[in-house]
Parts: sequence; C-alpha cells; structure tokens
Amino acid sequence: MKSNELEFWTHESIRPFAGEDDPIAVMARRADDLVLDAIEKGWIGPPFDPIQLANILEMSVIPCDSIRDARLIAAPRNRFRIEYNPSRPRTRIQFSIAHEIAHTFFPDCRERVRNRTTRYHQVDDDWQLEMLCNVGAAELLMPAGSFPEIGESEFSIDLLLQLRERFHVSTEAVLIRFAKRSRIPCAVFAASRQPAGRNRVRVDYLLTANDWNLSLPNGFAIPPGSVAYDCGAIGYTAKGDEVWDKNTGLMRVECVAVPSYPGSPNPRVLGLLGPTRHSTSRLPTIEYVIGDATKPRGRRDNVIAHVVNNATPRWGGGFARIVKTKWPEAQKDFVESVVRDRSMLRLGKHRLFEVTERLSVFHMVAQQGYGPSKHPRIRYRHLESCLNKLAAIAERQSASVHMPRIGCGQAGGNWAVVSELIDSSLCQRGIEVTVYDLESERSHWAQSSREPTLFDDLNVM
Repeated sequence: MKSNELEFWTHESIRPFAGEDDPIAVMARRADDLVLDAIEKGWIGPPFDPIQLANILEMSVIPCDSIRDARLIAAPRNRFRIEYNPSRPRTRIQFSIAHEIAHTFFPDCRERVRNRTTRYHQVDDDWQLEMLCNVGAAELLMPAGSFPEIGESEFSIDLLLQLRERFHVSTEAVLIRFAKRSRIPCAVFAASRQPAGRNRVRVDYLLTANDWNLSLPNGFAIPPGSVAYDCGAIGYTAKGDEVWDKNTGLMRVECVAVPSYPGSPNPRVLGLLGPTRHSTSRLPTIEYVIGDATKPRGRRDNVIAHVVNNATPRWGGGFARIVKTKWPEAQKDFVESVVRDRSMLRLGKHRLFEVTERLSVFHMVAQQGYGPSKHPRIRYRHLESCLNKLAAIAERQSASVHMPRIGCGQAGGNWAVVSELIDSSLCQRGIEVTVYDLESERSHWAQSSREPTLFDDLNVM
C-alpha cells in the first residue's frame, strides 16, 4: 500500500492481519479461501448457511436472546463459540454469524473478542475492524458460484434490493456480489459518519469492477449536498448524477442506508457508482460450444487446459486420458518431469507442453487422488492458483484458452464455482476462454442443478 493508505488503517489488529497489503483485499482473499475449503468439505449452497460453515470449522453456534445480534466467545482447545439472537430477522442472523466468523481471521482475535451488543461501544478506530468483518461476511454469504444471475442485473439499487429479499442475504453481500459478477463498469462503496469526520460522510471502502478507473481513497469525504447525505434512516434510498472528484467527473450515484456500526448513532450508506453513460465491459466471457476440446477453434495461438491428479503422473481417466491418447509425448514429458522432481505432483503445480508452435497443453495438478470418493476431489484453491499461472502464460503468448469443464468430471467439482474461478482468473484479464461440451453431454449440463442457466446463451456450432 502507499504511505497515505497505510495511515488510514490505524487499528492495532489490522497490521498483523494484512501486513503491507490492502486489508480489504486480504479479507476478501481469506474469506474466499475459507469458502473454497468448506465447499470441498461438503458446504452446500446456494443458499449457503453460515451455521453449517461454523460447524465445519468446529465452532458451536448457540441461540441467546439476551444479546443484540451476535458475539464471538473464545472456547477451550483453541476453538470459538458464536452466540446469536434468534429473534432477529433471518438475513440479520446470517450476516451476524458470518461477521463473527470473519473476526476469527485476525491473529489476535482470542485476545480481542468482540461483542455486537447494545452494551458495546466503539473505541477510537474499532469501526475499521467492524467494517473489514462486514466485507468478510458479505464474501461468506455469497461466495464463488452462488447466484450467478446477479451479474445479469441492471445498474439499479432498487433491483438489487429486490434480489436481496429474494435471496435472503444482506444488502452489503448483494452489492459486493454484483460488483464481482457484473459486466458493467461500476463500483460499490460503503460510507459512514465517523466521530472525527465532523458529520461528514466518508468512504470506508470502494470496490471497482470491469476496468473502471475510479481512484477515491479510503476516508474520502463525500461532498456536502450529495444524495449520500439523504440516506438518513435505515432503508432510505437516494439517487443522482454527481461530481465527487474532478478527475472522475460526472457519475451516477445510487445508495441506501443500512444499520450502523456498533455504538454509532448514524446509519451507514452503501451504494453503486457508475459512469453516467452505461456501457458493457469489453472483457470477454466464457464461450460455450459443442465440440472437441482437443481441436480448439480460432486462429490465434491456443492453450488447452486440463486438470490432473496428484497421486500418479500416468493418466488413466477423464480428459487427461484423451490428452495422453492424442499426444503421447505430452504424457511422456509429464512423467519425466515427475521422475526428475517428485514435487511436480504437489497440488498447485503445473506444466506447459508445446505440441506445435501454435498449440500447447497446460497440465494443472488440482485433484486430490483419484477413484471413488465421498467428497469432491477437486481442490479449488489450487485450481485457482494454476489458472492465475495460466493467465500469465496466455497474456505473454497472446493466446486463447480452451478446455472441457475442468474439475467437474471425475474430480466431482461444481461448475458454478469453477466457471467463476475461470472468469475471475482469465476472462477478467482479457483472455478469451472457450469451453467444450460433447454432444452426448448436452442434456446433462442443460438439466444439471450445478449450471441451470448454461444453455440460455450456448453457442452451438
């Protein structure tokens, strides 16, 4: 972070948590990693139940009607207990429990257990910790693979609030999810009145999407007269075209008031920002076709990507077997690389094999073992790491990427999750990706609950 950004983060728990990195980005990564691990262990959704997540993490969750929302309590054997008020609305219970789970990400959480109760009063910069845990809670409630239709929503605070009611999640969760999935250049902001702000509404965090160049720093004071000041009571919305910063110029602002940080009398403000002339991002999306992934289409340099397991370098099933049959030299090269260095079979490892000057195959070690298994064998975090390495190669070679539905055959993965990892790692970096289904698989994927909307926009060739 830049020095002025470091100065913004003053809470004593944040530097041990984030180091020199952006705490918001670190919180999002920690939440995403936790989600992917939990899905591998059987966490099912959507909707994703934070109580089930807590149980997977070996945290007990107990109703307690004497507290306002929820609180985290240190328990023996390095564990935690979450207590929550069962009389609260469902969405608030879910958010509060997810919020408390996010508190456990901080190294000193056992020494600084936080209570979100009426007796709790913020001290100095405690709001920063609460804000980061709100971001974490939003990520946990609407993780990768959940509610893909949110990305198809229009830029409208009203429509997103309707989706919030439909999906029974928090306002913060649905807005952050929209920013992640939308193809519209936009940003999501959270703002509040802090004691030192002299009643000014200041930006707590800003998340931009789709290459929109908006650089408002944390702590930015929203100009007086903005519609953000009209959100004076929970549920109030306001909209307008405004100039907050001369470098950005006129932009669309749509916002809503939500509950305050603990101890604060003023509601927080969440909202959308966007260019006044809406446009669709130039970034590509995954293109689905019927065909053979070993015969990639297009006139650019092509990279075929697939998943292999970490138990043996000799591929015996799935798409890896097809690759071995068509290009025996690719299998031979991988075996020889493992003979030279056994660590090549570790999860997260990868290898690129050049078939021709215009075609390469990228092996990703992202499957734990092989054969029948109670839980999926795909390892999402390692797959994501490999996809990021693949993105660097594709950028360097100006290549397009081609693949079957990686990780969702014998590895047992969830395509909604995998496709979002592909989108964030590859498509959002401008890399064209084509996914191939065999004709015999078409009905399966059209009816599968893992991808209910796939063939709405399938390009059949």
